Amino acid sequence: MTTTDVLGSAGGLGPGRALRPRSKVLPEHARSHNRSLVLQTLYRSGQRSRADLARETGLTRVTVSDLVAELLAEGLVVELGQRESARPGKPAVLLDINRTAHQIVGVDLSDHDRFRGAVMDLDGELLAEAEVPLEDGDGEPATGEAALAKVRALVQQLVGAATAPILGVGVGSPGVVDLSGTILTAPNLGWTDVRLQDELHRLTGLPVVVANDANAAVLAEHSYGGATGDMMLIRVGHGIGAGLIIAGTLVYGSHFAAGEIGQVMVGTDLGLDATYTREQVLEHWLSVPQLRRGIREAEAAGRDATPVLREAGQRLGIALAPVVGALNLSELVLSGPTDLLDGPLAEATIHTLRNRTMAENHADLAVRMTTQGQDIVLRGAAVLVLSGQLGVS
Repeated sequence: MTTTDVLGSAGGLGPGRALRPRSKVLPEHARSHNRSLVLQTLYRSGQRSRADLARETGLTRVTVSDLVAELLAEGLVVELGQRESARPGKPAVLLDINRTAHQIVGVDLSDHDRFRGAVMDLDGELLAEAEVPLEDGDGEPATGEAALAKVRALVQQLVGAATAPILGVGVGSPGVVDLSGTILTAPNLGWTDVRLQDELHRLTGLPVVVANDANAAVLAEHSYGGATGDMMLIRVGHGIGAGLIIAGTLVYGSHFAAGEIGQVMVGTDLGLDATYTREQVLEHWLSVPQLRRGIREAEAAGRDATPVLREAGQRLGIALAPVVGALNLSELVLSGPTDLLDGPLAEATIHTLRNRTMAENHADLAVRMTTQGQDIVLRGAAVLVLSGQLGVS
């Protein structure tokens, strides 16, 4: 079985691939690209006639008619009836993506205390939800094979809850994930070289896409959150990760570790010559378990917990300042528990960024919370499947 067998032949999210096709391409790539172009136009705009599609995509009417006939036969597109028109002649027939023909299973493995999943429609709306606690029988978070068993059980439960044919399964996982859906390393879950995409495909017989959870989250913000321009999304959960979209393309990095800022040492507490230590990385201050622990300890001692949040925000600003300076980003989005991130932590991040970058180059930099809430990775998992199977996002 190849990666193409698992992802499907319509698209995928390889390095350098634009998330949304917008124009014609060379003849040898034309068929699948133009198919995605028609589907993308309908997915984002809806209710278009064949003539509308030809005009908006730049394809010929003959090509559009041929593609639409194919998509109608596959049940991916439906005719909605004739457009009301006062003009003479036969009214045009409107088309749309068949938004009820398929459902998507999405799984989020990024929470520090549970695995979450949902059955969604093609617009990323949650239809049914399920979760399993990460805690194992001994009261400690499950890792290794025990954690994998929980993923398998959750996916099987969700597949059984679907009420329409499943287009695919999307999974957002912490750690470094390559394009074959192999989790190269996820330290908090005790995983190394786990071929999760292949395993879930064998388990379900369905197309499966596994990606880094922060990459899934940034795709959700891009597709459903109205994000514009170059952006970076910082995902705060069991660990810390970031997703980057530059020039309309998801950034992976040479070893699929782009955005792994959680393991970067921040500050000079131990001096400039100090060697790498996990006790000085961003995750030590910013992960959800660390923040919760720091707040509990402060409250138990009768102290204000705000300094815990402010220091975490300062450390995040230190980590992000070189990235903002190098890439001249227009937007930073925070994703994670709102009670932790929104307020003193975000304010400290902004303040630190302003102090550590040249203000005139980044005057319009926006730092905000995600618009997608706690479901951002689940909805990003839906985008993974939509892009992999239909070439749309």
